[in-house]
Amino acid sequence: MSRSEPLAIVFADISGSTRLFEQKGDVAARQLVAKVLGALAEVTRRHGGRVVKTIGDEIMSVFPTAIQGVHAAMEMQRLTTREPDFVRENLGLRIGMHYGEALVEDNDVFGDAVNTAARMTAIAKREQIVTTAGSLRDVTGSTQLRTRSLGRTRVAGKLFPVEICDVLWQEDLAGVTMVQRAVRLDDGESIGARLSIRHRGRLIELNEDSPPFRMGRDPGNELVVDAEWVSRYHALIEYKKGHFVLTDRSTNGTYVRLGDDEELRLHRDEMHLRKSGTLSMGQPLALNAEDAVYFQCDYGGRG
Repeated sequence: MSRSEPLAIVFADISGSTRLFEQKGDVAARQLVAKVLGALAEVTRRHGGRVVKTIGDEIMSVFPTAIQGVHAAMEMQRLTTREPDFVRENLGLRIGMHYGEALVEDNDVFGDAVNTAARMTAIAKREQIVTTAGSLRDVTGSTQLRTRSLGRTRVAGKLFPVEICDVLWQEDLAGVTMVQRAVRLDDGESIGARLSIRHRGRLIELNEDSPPFRMGRDPGNELVVDAEWVSRYHALIEYKKGHFVLTDRSTNGTYVRLGDDEELRLHRDEMHLRKSGTLSMGQPLALNAEDAVYFQCDYGGRG
């Protein structure tokens, strides 16, 4: 029988496990990974949650409230920095969390909230807890939680970018760069980021709420460049984590020049766009001036 209920979904992924298997072999590495997952399961229970499943070197837990999920995630991070076996093997955690309506069925959990939590985990770096700002709307004012804004990012299934933040779990924050910003989604605040794109006399304006902007040879792209050296779906630009990000998906690469810097080739990778510059798909700008793409970023005074 299925039922819908609000839950905090927490994914904790072990960072460093691939190297562990290479160095120690399957048996010894698996034993240590199992020990980490067992410790995380115990933390989950202590904070009133339950383990839904483990997937390889990742654990998925759920909690009745957002604050329980956050406190559990913080203890999980602290555990990995104190347990001698974990420290010695240089293991860490990447944790993502989201609080929202989830579908519970046969002790498993499904739905948009789970997908969003998984996306937060993919964004998180080692020793980081990333969550949606909306998950903390009702808890930040009444607790000692410390957070910093990470801007906005796109999440599959969401019409607009989602505000995300980093939960600062470290007891000593001397080495942590603090960027304070109110965690609110309903105050109408806008970062004011804009990206102007010019190509063959055409002007396109993007902002932080714009969908991904696709470029390539296929007519379905937002910007079509019909040349044999351009891939069908060559590259895209999207706003995530406070920046316009260019991602190359092509065979021949994208040549990028930022300001007066040297032109560089981006291939199957991504980079932040800043200030102004040029993009050339498939060939260096000197060979492709006719189809050069000119861009200019405005981050509302953030450079």
